[in-house]
Amino acid sequence: MVTSHSRPTGKKVLLMGTCLCDAFYDEAAKATVEVLEHLGVKVVFPEDQTCCGQPAFNSGDWKASRKVARHCAKVFAGDLPVIVPSGSCAAMNFHGNLLQFEEEPDPLVTSLANRTWEVMDFIYHGLGVKTWPGSFPEPLKIVFHRSCHSRGTQSAESTLALLESIGNASVMSIGQAEQCCGFGGTFSVTFPHISGRMGSLKLDHLLEMQPDVLVSGDMSCLMHLTGLARMQGRPISHMHAIQLLRKTIP
Repeated sequence: MVTSHSRPTGKKVLLMGTCLCDAFYDEAAKATVEVLEHLGVKVVFPEDQTCCGQPAFNSGDWKASRKVARHCAKVFAGDLPVIVPSGSCAAMNFHGNLLQFEEEPDPLVTSLANRTWEVMDFIYHGLGVKTWPGSFPEPLKIVFHRSCHSRGTQSAESTLALLESIGNASVMSIGQAEQCCGFGGTFSVTFPHISGRMGSLKLDHLLEMQPDVLVSGDMSCLMHLTGLARMQGRPISHMHAIQLLRKTIP
């Protein structure tokens, strides 16, 4: 899954807040706005946005997914970059939606695909911010979860580069770094026992490093892993990567 973005024009973007930001992780959306504004970007939030269509897509209900995707493409129509604080939802825009409209291309869906950026990728490649000037007051040990939906894109590498450039931050290598967390959206509902075993294995590798915080670019993975960790009596602090950048704005 290799993406080819339209180059951003000017410094004005549209923000796709995502369902998980709306329901559980509003701080990730707030941090996205604050970091982008700090970088001189004007952020516009379309009020009538809903979902990207991924839940129905993953469940095989492409008819319903196309309906949601068309609404999403209409809401975000235009030529501005669309910024998403989620590798999963971003990938749905620029990969999943193109796949389900492959036989009957929709110009608005295609346009949205070409303008969608995962937020850390946008900061690194879209805005050209290669290092982050902030610093933590004390050393911070970070474990980074590379989500499945960020594979084939530049999101994970962009995130790692920015995190590693933060003063007093140490990003530790983990075993089986490419291993899935087991969430998989509706997969975790349909196959909860398999999903749980996968998540527990991932946690074993993450917690082995005794980190201060678990970081990812996908809130769905964080929700799954930290939920399992709490149930197993081994909770772990967690944040979206954009929240770490916000915490160290100089």
